[in-house]
Amino acid sequence: MEITAVRLEIPEGGNVILGQSHFIKTVEDLYEVIAGGAPGAKFGIAFCEASGKCLIRSEGNDADMVKVAQQNAAKVAAGHTFIVVLKDAFPINVLNAIKMCQEVCTIYCATANQVEVVIAETDQGRGIMGVIDGAPPQGIEDDAGVQWRRKLLRDFGYKL
Repeated sequence: MEITAVRLEIPEGGNVILGQSHFIKTVEDLYEVIAGGAPGAKFGIAFCEASGKCLIRSEGNDADMVKVAQQNAAKVAAGHTFIVVLKDAFPINVLNAIKMCQEVCTIYCATANQVEVVIAETDQGRGIMGVIDGAPPQGIEDDAGVQWRRKLLRDFGYKL
């Protein structure tokens, strides 16, 4: 078995959601979930088919986001994984709906941070072992950090 890590591309101002599902209709169902949950979002979805032709299947409403999703899926190249690349919305806007999608099995991460996907490869194929999302903590939040966090959440409109 070989263990490697691949870094995902995240467009400036964008986010990615990485997960695993089990069926070819994932890209169409996720399209409906995202379009319904975040109507103003620009997004692309790519899904690594794990049987049959083993193609990267894709959908989206923005050609650039679809291309980035496809490129990320090709880097990961693990069966039944999907990648959503999202702009003009946050994962929080669609994450619960994605989790409820009947063919979604796992969400590995939803982030705007640099993310590396840890891959295991055997003779059969590739699988995701986990993700490295962002950087390690640099300390403990102080009063100024609390105020900054609270202001950020209000600026985003998530708190009163």
